[in-house]
Amino acid sequence: MSSNLEQRLINHLSEIYPEDDHQELAHEIMDVFWPQSREKILKNPKLPDSSVWSEKTTLMITYGDSIVKKGEKPLQTLHSFLTAHFKKFMRCVHILPFFPYSSDDGFAVMDYENVREDLGDWTDIQAIGQDFQLMSDLVINHASAQGDWFKGFLDGQEEYREFFFEASPDDDLSHVIRPRPSPLLVEFDSAEGMKHLWCTFGPDQVDLNFANPRVLIEFIKIMRLYLDNQVRIFRLDAVAFLWKEVGTSSIHLPQTHEIIRLLRTLTDFFHDEVLLITETNVPNHENLTYFGNQNEAHLIYNFSLPPLLIQALITGNEYYLKKWLMEMPPTQKGCAYLNFVAGHDGIGLRPATGILMEEDLTEMIDTMRSFGGEVSMRSVAGGEERPYELNIALYDALKGTIEGEDEYQRERFLASQAIMMALEGVPAFYIHSLLATKNDYEKFKKSGHKRCINRHRWDFDQLEQLLNDPKSDQSYILGELSRMIEIRTKQKSFHPNATQFTLHLPEGFFGFWRQSLDRKQDTFCITNLTKHDLSLPLHSLNMHIGVKWGDLLTGQMYDTRDQEVVFNPYQTMWISSHASSLF
Repeated sequence: MSSNLEQRLINHLSEIYPEDDHQELAHEIMDVFWPQSREKILKNPKLPDSSVWSEKTTLMITYGDSIVKKGEKPLQTLHSFLTAHFKKFMRCVHILPFFPYSSDDGFAVMDYENVREDLGDWTDIQAIGQDFQLMSDLVINHASAQGDWFKGFLDGQEEYREFFFEASPDDDLSHVIRPRPSPLLVEFDSAEGMKHLWCTFGPDQVDLNFANPRVLIEFIKIMRLYLDNQVRIFRLDAVAFLWKEVGTSSIHLPQTHEIIRLLRTLTDFFHDEVLLITETNVPNHENLTYFGNQNEAHLIYNFSLPPLLIQALITGNEYYLKKWLMEMPPTQKGCAYLNFVAGHDGIGLRPATGILMEEDLTEMIDTMRSFGGEVSMRSVAGGEERPYELNIALYDALKGTIEGEDEYQRERFLASQAIMMALEGVPAFYIHSLLATKNDYEKFKKSGHKRCINRHRWDFDQLEQLLNDPKSDQSYILGELSRMIEIRTKQKSFHPNATQFTLHLPEGFFGFWRQSLDRKQDTFCITNLTKHDLSLPLHSLNMHIGVKWGDLLTGQMYDTRDQEVVFNPYQTMWISSHASSLF
């Protein structure tokens, strides 16, 4: 029964570790991933299938302690809050690293096998996983310099002897691509003398050495632990940097892709549906390679969307956003984009490389700074620093335009979410977008880390008070987004793999056409990107005869194409051929 799997694993391992005993490694991997019985291995792997998600699939991104309540473990508070406000329309929840850590709000993991005591325990994780499809990070590129693995490495313990990646200051590292301005090699005093260790993200996050197959097997063991605790989606954090080779860029190397293919093979033979998503904050053409040939990631983050969408909304100009969308290929069967505008990190600028002109990038950076944002830098060849990401809460990022703040913050923000959730792919909402959270300057100043400006921690009682106040931003935004998401989940044309075409509309408009997989529903998703009323003649849309057309968001029906529709500032319309069935 397992011979098919065994041979596939051997094929992967021969590419990754050509000098090792591939059959022995394959058997060990199978024993780790199926520790009780190999009888549970599927006879044949699951084939790529777009039915694993639908128009009803939506994702929330949150920390385990984004909302805290006195006298209650945060994971329990989160669970009750999710159940009360989101269970009706939110299917998936991504809980950012909930393990013991030393820095970077969880991404310097000290212990991969336990839940932080201050958050809760595995029973709390399991409870959430029973009510929602649960996504967890596999922080796979690096581990904490204060964790047991690294302590064992420094002490010279045999088990961890080659667990972390070493290099020499004399090596040619000039081609290495990385997202931080800190030194790449960091000195550590060990039982065997001074060692220079590779730290892509900083001195407390030491890169693991996947040239040692024991590291790979350890992470496969960890994946199985998470599966046993209800995790069904794995976010492969910073996976592009996984394999290092001196003299190369050490990003996107062939062994990295082969390791992802190996992990995909394991999930394809697992009895439950398990999804992989790669977190690769890189230029768009590089990001797309992580679909492989329908044999790597099931989903990839649509990293170019946030900077281009924000740029369009603060300028009122659709040029770059439209150009990018026209060049985006449709996903293959069993693959999907994960669309988002905000997340726990900043708004990445590298994915806009080759799309935005330098002057437009500078204009956007200056505008975000005027709205209270910060800018994080990265190192490039020759020691120069370049902007890497914008650090700002999305709600504040859209409080105005390049001309300054104005009265259209709510409308502009909702436009960003309406565009995102209508695009081809699965929509993902950061909890602080759903709650209209503003910049947290206090947390930023206290921590000294720019990303903390977008990682607010809400007091449960204060938040509930705001949500019960119909005049508050929190109540209004959550109410509107909830309404829009519920409408979205009923539209076959919003299936993540439904057909998409970019529309050519008058200046100031951005739009695209979605068509359901069965070709029975068409929806034109159109947004006014400006702070002015704009008029659109309906005859510019392919509204075929024989059906009733209407805007899903307002209920307005259109009996004829021989009319013009006025869009208010930043208004979005979803003009659909099945609108009459909703009203």
